[in-house]
Amino acid sequence: MSNNQQFLKVLGKKDVLALAFGAMIGWGWVVSSGTWITEAGSIGAVSAFAIGGVLVLLIGLTYAELSSALPLAGGEFVFSYQAMGRLPSFITTWAVIFGYVSVIAFEAVALPTVFEYIIPSFSQGYLYTIAGWDVTITWASVGIIGSIIVAWINYRGIKLTTVVTFLFIVLLLISGLLLLTGSTISGNFANMEPLFEQGIGGLLTVIIMTPFFFVGFDVIPQAAEEINLPKKRIGQLLIISVIMAVVWYISIIIGVSMVMTPGDIANSNLVTADAMAKSFGGSQVMANILVLGGIGGIVTSWLGFYVGGSRAIYALARAGMLPKLLGELHPKYKTPYKAIMLIAVLSTAAPLLGRPALVWFVNAGGLGLVIAWTMVALSFIILRKKAPEMNRPYKLPGGTVIGWFAIIMALGITTLYLPGMPSALTLVEWIISGFWLLLGIILYNLSMKKYGKENADRLIKKEIKRVLE
Repeated sequence: MSNNQQFLKVLGKKDVLALAFGAMIGWGWVVSSGTWITEAGSIGAVSAFAIGGVLVLLIGLTYAELSSALPLAGGEFVFSYQAMGRLPSFITTWAVIFGYVSVIAFEAVALPTVFEYIIPSFSQGYLYTIAGWDVTITWASVGIIGSIIVAWINYRGIKLTTVVTFLFIVLLLISGLLLLTGSTISGNFANMEPLFEQGIGGLLTVIIMTPFFFVGFDVIPQAAEEINLPKKRIGQLLIISVIMAVVWYISIIIGVSMVMTPGDIANSNLVTADAMAKSFGGSQVMANILVLGGIGGIVTSWLGFYVGGSRAIYALARAGMLPKLLGELHPKYKTPYKAIMLIAVLSTAAPLLGRPALVWFVNAGGLGLVIAWTMVALSFIILRKKAPEMNRPYKLPGGTVIGWFAIIMALGITTLYLPGMPSALTLVEWIISGFWLLLGIILYNLSMKKYGKENADRLIKKEIKRVLE
């Protein structure tokens, strides 16, 4: 590969942690905490995120070993190809990209909800109604403009992306710590009743949401070729980022439920912000500070998944499984700029679907993620058997045990999305998933027809050989 087509190795420890943790946190902790508590109860929601956290930690451990052994852009694409071949690797990576694009679209829809909370009568210029919700010109415009700005930052380079990410993470952490401090002082455990809601159905409903809110640790292997650290350290940072996210989400649920009664939650448009206000004697200023932290989460998640999604698309294109033009790096910024522009096209129109799209993207994207995670865990097991001699700077103890546990949990959560389950996807969510599946089939077949399967295999093996040498 020519120097013109190589990524810049500029990411240090702080950059990697900021990228992964920021991607995992996002806006969900601000806008969705009330839903989690209402669906499952306070302890039910904590339990759901603990279960989801165990799943993600198990999956994360398999990622950690594979990322240190195969530090190539595209992450899942390389792991699954080395283990199972071309078609399974495309399925795995396409499912991951679906999850990433869903998060990016989610953030484009989430941004206008911030302005709704801070600015009275913000939503003006009625356009139409979707699922009982009125879409307006101002509401959609904010999401669209925000999407264009975030795409531009990613276009300009990974270093600018991580600098902006770190600054917004500081804002995010300050607001979260203020909420936890205030709720500890002014809240009480009586407000946490009911501890459980809607039995096992409520618990399952929240569990299927957790993959969407924990996704982000896997941005690290996507950017592996841009990380300037020992290979073993890549795996360690991935696990640290997962643990940080699990602690964050559980802490937010406890903090909110200690302050907000079920009645308060039912009457709130933005539960976590109102919990902040109530923690500090009804201070709207404190609520707005938390919302600013939420903006920090939106930006960090948005930026992180542009990094992950564009590198995954780049990896497929570089191997001839997507149009080759998507596998080009910018001559100056060394970013997969055409892949970034494709994601911008796919996600920038999301605000036109209105606020109901928040739930659609969470659930549909979550299905893509758990499918991909299952395939990565399977790749981990296969490569332990198929390539025992492969250098693994971060090697898990216990052979394939962790991989099997990860597969069992991932498959278990995958079944929760299926028809007949209390938490099954809705028709709209299946349509979104079906559209993505159809798009992948069309692009893969067109690319294979144009570039050839043998050529794709040759290109992938060449890159893997380069990184292993």
